[in-house]
Amino acid sequence: MPDTAPGHPPPDDRDRIARALLTRVIEPGDPIAGQWLDRFGAAALLDRITTSTDSPGTEPSLPGAGPRRLAAYRARAAAADPHRDLDTITAAGGRFICPGDPEWPTQLDDLGPARPIGLWTRGPAPLRTWALRSVALVGARACTPYGSHMATTLATGLAERGWVVVSGAAYGIDGAAHRGALAAGGATAAVLACGVDVCYPAGHTELLHRITRQGLVIGELPPGDHPTPSRFVLRNRVIAALTRGTVVIEAAYRSGSLVTARRARELGRHIMGVPGPATSALSAGVHELLRAEGNLVTDADEVIELIGGIGELTPRRRGPVHPKDLLNPESARVLEAIPARGAARPADLATAAGTTTDETLARLYELHALGFVERTGESWTLAARTHRESHTRRGGPRSGAFG
Repeated sequence: MPDTAPGHPPPDDRDRIARALLTRVIEPGDPIAGQWLDRFGAAALLDRITTSTDSPGTEPSLPGAGPRRLAAYRARAAAADPHRDLDTITAAGGRFICPGDPEWPTQLDDLGPARPIGLWTRGPAPLRTWALRSVALVGARACTPYGSHMATTLATGLAERGWVVVSGAAYGIDGAAHRGALAAGGATAAVLACGVDVCYPAGHTELLHRITRQGLVIGELPPGDHPTPSRFVLRNRVIAALTRGTVVIEAAYRSGSLVTARRARELGRHIMGVPGPATSALSAGVHELLRAEGNLVTDADEVIELIGGIGELTPRRRGPVHPKDLLNPESARVLEAIPARGAARPADLATAAGTTTDETLARLYELHALGFVERTGESWTLAARTHRESHTRRGGPRSGAFG
């Protein structure tokens, strides 16, 4: 791995401190602020926010920012203490990752001006390495038992095959996905819409502690910050960009998980959906996604075939193999010609099977050796086992050629 993430200069202390402070000043995903950051750099942008004074006839310090917006930025900056935030995250066993750091996942740069200013993280795993082999599992908070089962099963299968399961730590599908990966002893990462030291929702406190110990907790917001409705929506773009594909498991038409899928599609990532009952409102959004351009998946193998490397193919699927399935075509035709009730002579069977009498006799003796038919004098009947199988598989007595 290179010393720095390609495409970014290594951050110095001034840049890192400025970015840490800016996470308290600028809301996640603000593309205008992202353009300022690209144009001026973090330290210079912070200087323009805190010290520049616009006057008539001069170029504005922040192009496109009105006085009210600039005043709000300055108020936030004045209240921020980046050194305290960095000390807090270090004490919590975490770190602040900036563009240019070895751990920065460069696929986040696909977000352009809306990419994170930096990422606050907790957990021992290397974020950049994990992100290279990760998949998002998202869906409804008020999921059904079916949805919870599918999320757990998919996450377990992916984790067992060495994939990192990424979700948002919410109730429902998110929680089931994280638990499935943890139960398999695998890797999982939670992307939060709040500070990574804040356990939200409170009911997932123990789950978030487990993820922190075994995986990663990631967020754009500094320590102590709490979520808002808009931050949940903006968080979804990070989940979409960070992973190689997004799987939606149960989603109504207005579900936030569909926002994640749409962002993933815009970024050129794989979009997948798990089908559900046609009568379920929680499957309606997934089905609409599948009708548009999503890929239908039902297990981990099908997900990996889409997002994995060359040769990671889904095993061939088929139903149970019955003894009759192994017969060669000629023997199968002779067997099909025998009536369900009564017996038939070889000449009649040859006519029904479209072959010669000698060939039919040869096939009958082969079928007899395999236990499919019995001889009664000069005629042939189905063996008792074959008759039972035909009745069960066809849902009733089989008419045969002469029935």
